[in-house]
Amino acid sequence: MAPTSASSSATSDGPLPTFDELPKFHDFSGCAWGVWGPDDQLGTVNLLTDKVVQRAAQEEIRTGKAVSLNWPLNFPEKPMFNRMSPEVKMTIREPKHIVRDDEIHINTQSGTQWDGMRHFGIVEHGVFYNNTHAHDLPMGIVPMPNPHNIDANLKRLGMQNWAEHGICGRGVLLDLVRHHTKGGTVPLPYDPWTTHAITVAELEACAKDQGVQFRRGDILILRVGFIQKYGVATQEERDALAGKPETFAGIEQSEEMKRFLWDNHFAAVASDQPALERWPTPEGVPHMHQTLLGLWGMPIGEFFDLEKLSTVCAETGRYTFFFSSWPLNIIGGCASPPNAAAYF
Repeated sequence: MAPTSASSSATSDGPLPTFDELPKFHDFSGCAWGVWGPDDQLGTVNLLTDKVVQRAAQEEIRTGKAVSLNWPLNFPEKPMFNRMSPEVKMTIREPKHIVRDDEIHINTQSGTQWDGMRHFGIVEHGVFYNNTHAHDLPMGIVPMPNPHNIDANLKRLGMQNWAEHGICGRGVLLDLVRHHTKGGTVPLPYDPWTTHAITVAELEACAKDQGVQFRRGDILILRVGFIQKYGVATQEERDALAGKPETFAGIEQSEEMKRFLWDNHFAAVASDQPALERWPTPEGVPHMHQTLLGLWGMPIGEFFDLEKLSTVCAETGRYTFFFSSWPLNIIGGCASPPNAAAYF
């Protein structure tokens, strides 16, 4: 059951349907397939037009100060969701000449990451964004001897599309930790390492408290608290995370949250949590990943290190900045470290 298009294909700068105007795909509301055409490879990254990026750069880069948003590739040493531990092997190639190499073996979703459109589709229907059937996408190690002759199915919805475009524009931090703790004067009212739903009302209250008004193409970044807690936890507590059932705070799975994210026309959304959304989902409730990635093609950022960014935003009183991210150019990749930074 393919959705009926809510409108003809939108241009990157043209009008967009509201969430309620988007058609359904089976039982899923808010299907954006076809909004940018039947062969679109960018999803909501289409919102990051030259005009949007230029305006963000002109308005947000004032001092030149830059803040990295990447946790070191080595962390967490014991990842969640049964993913392999990152391995960085330091080798000496020619001892006499002091020549060294590094060999890196990682799961692209073990640490700071963008979830791409191949990561999570509409599970019960076996399709990814724009009705791309899972069985059409190659698996395993695929030889690519000729860069001018690559299987189109291998490239479809691959991370290289965002890598070639870039995920750059105005970033907006909603610092929920600072908002809820009133700058650290009261305890955080939830544990980021346990199941807890962040509501739309909380996001809007935080934005109001920070004096932030959203605009089309913003990259929404949420500081919920996982990495802050990881920094002060004991090693025993950190190690235990990988061996227990995953429970994390994150955005609620609701129609209201979908409406908030779509109708504000964010280009991407990220947080410092291992899963952007409340984990696990309530029984019988679909993952938000299915809507964000499978129906909209919206990048999902996880494990972003927002601790220094939080400090800089509080010191400057600025919660918007120029955001720059250039994922790894992995043909057919389903995820990537973001190589992300904020510029003030």
